[in-house]
Amino acid sequence: MTDEMAIFADWMSNLNEKFTEIPLSQLAIPGSHDAMAYSLDVDSSVLEPKKLKSLDKMFSCCLRPIVKKWGTAQDKTVSEQLEAGVRYFDLRVAGKSESSDLFFYHGLYTIMTVKEGMTELATWLRQHTKEVVILAFSHFKEMSDSQHSDLTGFLKEHFKTKLCPKTPMPSLKACWGNGYQVVLSYDKSGVNDDPFLWPRIEYWWAENSDPKEVISYLNNQKLQGRPEGFFVAGLNLTFDGNDMLLYLMKSLKEKTMSAYPLLLDWVKEQHPGSDRENINIIAGDFVGVNSFVQDVIRLNSADNSS
Repeated sequence: MTDEMAIFADWMSNLNEKFTEIPLSQLAIPGSHDAMAYSLDVDSSVLEPKKLKSLDKMFSCCLRPIVKKWGTAQDKTVSEQLEAGVRYFDLRVAGKSESSDLFFYHGLYTIMTVKEGMTELATWLRQHTKEVVILAFSHFKEMSDSQHSDLTGFLKEHFKTKLCPKTPMPSLKACWGNGYQVVLSYDKSGVNDDPFLWPRIEYWWAENSDPKEVISYLNNQKLQGRPEGFFVAGLNLTFDGNDMLLYLMKSLKEKTMSAYPLLLDWVKEQHPGSDRENINIIAGDFVGVNSFVQDVIRLNSADNSS
C-alpha cells in the first residue's frame, strides 16, 4: 500500500480533532452507490429492469451480458473500496427461490452472498479499529419475513459490539470511546423498535443521465434544506433503457466516467456541517478509480467548514 492509500484507508483516524467531535451527520463522507455491483453473475436471472426481465427466458444468452454491462456500478471489491476511503455502502439484497442464501443485486444477482460480503467487511474493520462505516440495506426483493429476520439476526450477531445503537447522532470520538464501527440502516417497516437498526437514510437521486441535470437537482434539493440525521447526495446517473443502440455500444462505466469531471467540480464546491445547505454523504458509481473519494474526504478541512 502506498503512503497516500494508507492516508485514505485510515482517514477518519487522521482527521483534525475538530471533525472528530462533531456528529457523523455533519462530516463529508464518501459513499458507494450499489456497492456490491462489481460481482454480478451473468448466469443469474434478470431481476430488473422490468421491461427486460420479461424477455429474460427467451433472450438470456444476449440479454444478460447487456444487463451486466449496465448493472456493473462498481469495479472495486468491498475491501478495495474501504482502502480507498469509502465509508457509506448502498446495499440491495434479494433472495433466490433455488437458494437459502441471500445475495446483493443490481439488474442481476451477485456471485457473492450477503454473508460473504459482510464477513470481508468485518475482517477489514478489525484491522482499522478507528474507521466507522454506514451500511444502508434497502430495496429488498424476493424476501420473506423470515429471511428479513434471519438477515437482521445475522448482522447483529456478526458485528456484535461494533454496532452503534440508535442514540443521538454520535461523533467519531464517541464511537471510538465505545468501540462502535458500524451504523446499520435497515429500510423496512416493523424494525423501528430495534435499538440497533437505524431508519432509512434519505438518498437524493436525480434519475437523470445528464450530469448537468444531476447537479441542478442536487442544488435545488439543498435549497430546500438538509434532512435530519444522515442523508446522501447521489452522483449516480440513471439510464432508462429506451436507447437500445446506446445499450449495445456503450456501458455504464463509459458514460459515468465521461460525466465525472463535471460532477467532481460540484463536489469540490461543497461544505459539510450543520447549515441547511451543507452536505453529508456523497455517493457515486465506480468509486476508487478517480479522485472522487479523496475530493469528498478533503472537504473535512478546517478552512472548508461552516
